[in-house]
Amino acid sequence: MPGLLLGDEAPNFEADTTHGRIRFHDFLGGSWGILFSHPRDFTPVCTTELGRAAKLAPEFSKRNVKMIALSIDDVSDHLAWAKDINAYNGDEPTEKLPFPIIADANRKLAVQLGMLDPDEQDKQGMPLTARVVFVFGPDKKLKLSILYPATTGRNFDEILRVVDSLQLTVKHQVATPVDWKPGERVMVVPSIPDAEAKKLFPEGVFTKELPSGKKYLRYTPQP
Repeated sequence: MPGLLLGDEAPNFEADTTHGRIRFHDFLGGSWGILFSHPRDFTPVCTTELGRAAKLAPEFSKRNVKMIALSIDDVSDHLAWAKDINAYNGDEPTEKLPFPIIADANRKLAVQLGMLDPDEQDKQGMPLTARVVFVFGPDKKLKLSILYPATTGRNFDEILRVVDSLQLTVKHQVATPVDWKPGERVMVVPSIPDAEAKKLFPEGVFTKELPSGKKYLRYTPQP
């Protein structure tokens, strides 16, 4: 099945959305972008996910990230579904969400991007769209991909966290360790010699001693 790999450029597809017709590269402009897909409209897990995404939209906007969703139904269904999503959030049940939802009724885009879940099918025996998260950089290239089955809802706080990591590590020569959160210490990448690391990170580089004697666990305060 076709799909995207890290480093691939996003296809410049055209699609109808709840915010009108778009060309994907024009939609992204010079921003970061998140494309997240859903099995279908008016389904329980998807509604909770889009509700949470809507609540976090201001946080993504602060990070210069444009969000766009995809579901296999048409725009009229998406707009009706938006009312339910807003109502789930306890807000006025309007058709307006802070991001567009792509209509992909024929699954053409889901196939092109490798989003189908073969284990979850609709009443006609057609595979449902999986829960994919694609994060694109300002260069339109794929920086992160997370693939969930249709039955497992995503953690949008985690998606926000990985965006913070991506944006930090593209700017500085660091990596983020397990369970890292913004403001916590980061790791110096192995390719930087110790002498250079001391110049790059004036707040200090701290090395953890290990039984192997290898000094590869090097930490520094977040730049």
